[in-house]
Amino acid sequence: MNGDEEIEEELPTDRPSPVLIAASVTARGGALWVPVAGLLTLAGKGKAAKRGLLAAAVAMPVGHLVSLVVHRRRPQAANMPARQALPEHPDSSSFPSKHAVTAAAFGTATALEDSGTAVFVAPVVLLVAYSRLRTRVHWPSDVLGGLVIGALVAFAQARIGRSARARATARRLAAVVRPVFSGHS
Repeated sequence: MNGDEEIEEELPTDRPSPVLIAASVTARGGALWVPVAGLLTLAGKGKAAKRGLLAAAVAMPVGHLVSLVVHRRRPQAANMPARQALPEHPDSSSFPSKHAVTAAAFGTATALEDSGTAVFVAPVVLLVAYSRLRTRVHWPSDVLGGLVIGALVAFAQARIGRSARARATARRLAAVVRPVFSGHS
């Protein structure tokens, strides 16, 4: 028995709470992050919301590309009430959890932009990730891998954004400085 199977055996097999089911269902396709971004915007965190949505939009296809390369079967749980609680019955590759990829990208990007958002967004990210385990559609390593991939996408996006801002600032500075020094040798 591997680590995934050992952890999976520890999870309950009965029907999960409606909150977990709702978290899993609403996070499908990244849809959950649109209203979360709306709430962040209403709270004055619009820039963080925008970065989060962008990271999630980039991360989702990355997760799908990885799953095309890594063909992994899902846990054998089709007859368990935990799995039957979901309206969808995914049969695509299990690795990585695309729900976790998108959640981690959104959560990490918003936290990198505005650390105060982490207090509100991180619990939702973790709820979505746990919902994929509890409903038995993913192995623990699928969810962990998804969280790592999503966070890496958000970090890469932040680094690219900082580089682009730095180049734009350097161009603006050069535009101001060049005329001043152009007449001097």
